[in-house]
Amino acid sequence: MENTSVQNKETVRSCPFDYAERLEFDPQLRQLLTEEPVSRIRMAYGEGEAWLVTRYEDVRTVTTDRRFSRGAVLGLDFPRMTPEPIVQAESINLMDPPASSRLRSLVAKSFTPRRVEQMREGTQRVVDRLLDEMAEEGAPADFVARVSSPLPLITICEALDIPEADRPWLRAHAMTMMNVGAAGKEDAVRAKAELRGYFQELTAERRRSPGQDLISTLATARDGAELLDDDELAVMAMVLLITGQDTTTYQLGNIAYTLLTRPDLLHSLRAEPARLPRTLEELLRHIPFRKGVGIPRVAMEDVELGGVLIKAGDVVHVSYLTANRDAAKFDRPDELDPDRPSIPHMTFGWGAHHCLGAPLATMELEVAFSTLLTRFPALRLDAPPEDVAWNTTSIWRYPLALPVTW
Repeated sequence: MENTSVQNKETVRSCPFDYAERLEFDPQLRQLLTEEPVSRIRMAYGEGEAWLVTRYEDVRTVTTDRRFSRGAVLGLDFPRMTPEPIVQAESINLMDPPASSRLRSLVAKSFTPRRVEQMREGTQRVVDRLLDEMAEEGAPADFVARVSSPLPLITICEALDIPEADRPWLRAHAMTMMNVGAAGKEDAVRAKAELRGYFQELTAERRRSPGQDLISTLATARDGAELLDDDELAVMAMVLLITGQDTTTYQLGNIAYTLLTRPDLLHSLRAEPARLPRTLEELLRHIPFRKGVGIPRVAMEDVELGGVLIKAGDVVHVSYLTANRDAAKFDRPDELDPDRPSIPHMTFGWGAHHCLGAPLATMELEVAFSTLLTRFPALRLDAPPEDVAWNTTSIWRYPLALPVTW
């Protein structure tokens, strides 16, 4: 007998996901979370429509239930935010278990707690050098140019042992791929192909003569008899470069801005430095560091979710941003409260696609902010908050410059 309580949605909402008002929460996403937690949407690029799932528990279902497949989006012109899909066929981002489990276990060997602790020393050296240069140059300084832009790029490039001369070129190509303007499609396609070519050469070289770096670890890591094949290795190195510097760069700027515009929070951290790790977790939950959504999944069979029937073949997007603000999961979700009970946030994704580099990103943030608070106890913004310029052209939200003094 048919379930009459299951709805088929007629209303399709246009979702450009272009809201970029500092770090305010997107009102359209908030409305969908509260009024229509499973909704039909149309996006700026791609064919047809998709479902958008916004509640924490529903997002958890879509990201862990085998009835939803990331691999099935391959070859689809799926609804998305960028003119050219950012993902690639061999990328772990497009795999489902058990194929992704094999890759993840190989990659996870590069991000063990021991390995990340070893990298902490190198990160500390980079942070100390950048802050020395900032102090020597004197106030005022641009925190983005001095710290948040160079730190993750240097850290991931040193971990991957990428020659210094190549780094600006790699960063420029990564940024080209993230732009949302339709005019950038050809540039994005070219940037993706050129990056891929670069990493095919680099990874082949590390296969022949491995060193101590992350790419060499990946090239030689075995899971039983399994090794990454050449394409997987090249794409994985590329994914590590992009995700390893992009998101951490933006979060360094976002967190610095948030701390510098909330004196009470900054004061409590200076008084009790041990509160930093917990405060960072809450900042990661609270800050809407991107716009909209990422890579969708496809329903492999009919699934009922939140009283709505999602049919086999339908494209399904999830919003980690709204999951992090779900009142059913977080008490007073819009407040920034470092003392709230620790419930896992979804900023690093969830399930089979939880970010493998999360421990590295968290370590970088801890090293950067603990050192910054110690070295510059009087650090403050050198402009009214409303004068800070923000990025509006990419899928990410972050300050373009953050003038500080001390």
